[in-house]
Amino acid sequence: MRYYARKLGFYAAALWAALTLNFFIPRMMPGNPVDTLLAKFQQRGGSVSPETRRAYELLLGTNSGEPLWDQYFSYLGNLARGDLGVSVSVYPATVSQVLSQSMMWTIMLVGIATVLSFVIGVGLGALVGWRRGSWLDSVIPATTVLAAVPYFWLALIFVLIFSTTLNWFPLNGGYDVSLATGWNWEFISSTIEHGFLPALTIVVSSVGGWLLGMRNMMVSTGSEDYILTARAKGLRDRRILTRYAARNAVLPSLAGFAISLGFVVSGSVITEQVFSYPGIGMKLLQSVENNDYALMQGIFLVITLAVLGANLIVDLLYGFIDPRTRVRN
Repeated sequence: MRYYARKLGFYAAALWAALTLNFFIPRMMPGNPVDTLLAKFQQRGGSVSPETRRAYELLLGTNSGEPLWDQYFSYLGNLARGDLGVSVSVYPATVSQVLSQSMMWTIMLVGIATVLSFVIGVGLGALVGWRRGSWLDSVIPATTVLAAVPYFWLALIFVLIFSTTLNWFPLNGGYDVSLATGWNWEFISSTIEHGFLPALTIVVSSVGGWLLGMRNMMVSTGSEDYILTARAKGLRDRRILTRYAARNAVLPSLAGFAISLGFVVSGSVITEQVFSYPGIGMKLLQSVENNDYALMQGIFLVITLAVLGANLIVDLLYGFIDPRTRVRN
């Protein structure tokens, strides 16, 4: 129990530190979200009075007349109530509305692609490492080269080949805008068609890292005493592979998977930019361009919670999978 209590205390402190940085870092950037919003208002022919500016400051939670520490505690209080503020870049929508609309797109695209790349990479890595020296080792150089290719370049190559030249997949977007959104097969098939190519880019570019890491761990694990003992007992190779070697070799990969799974919520900014995919990555770029403090803080908050939550779950599972972790701690 002390092991789990320490883990929970550590992540609680990490969450508080992340929330504090989430508040102060955007305010260190040049510019002001109120000025951005009022400039848009004036472009549409509106007049700005001191009372109008004061009202927008209160609305966006950037009261310039209030001390920074008071704003900080107000920010924490609003978070406790679930109030993330109003977005400047998509005004008058709230940050919660923007996140709810874009988060599902990112989770479905990057989440599924990340899980697939992990499962494929770890599975192939376990098999290649178990049969090291065989023809399967020839898979490693190809996947390593693909992992070393700049991500945006690989995405552009896929767009050129599969979208522009072969016309197999749509060029950009998340779905056919002429369709009505809903849980119907026509819309779902359109989202699958639009999301296949960016998902393929993510899988191809990241599977090599999982494969190489798992393969090296399998080679190291294969020389352990308990593997030799299992062979001496006459256990089948398949059982030794799955129950003994792979179970221990996958532990370092699980830690890396937790981090990558946490960053799924943030999406892949490059992916969504190249393919014009309507996820959180595009909203993050939009919020930075418009000095949208509230939306930036909301997105970073979701990223923080996802990363810490994923790492906490894996840490707790780590203690269950490997009892030695609890003993050392």
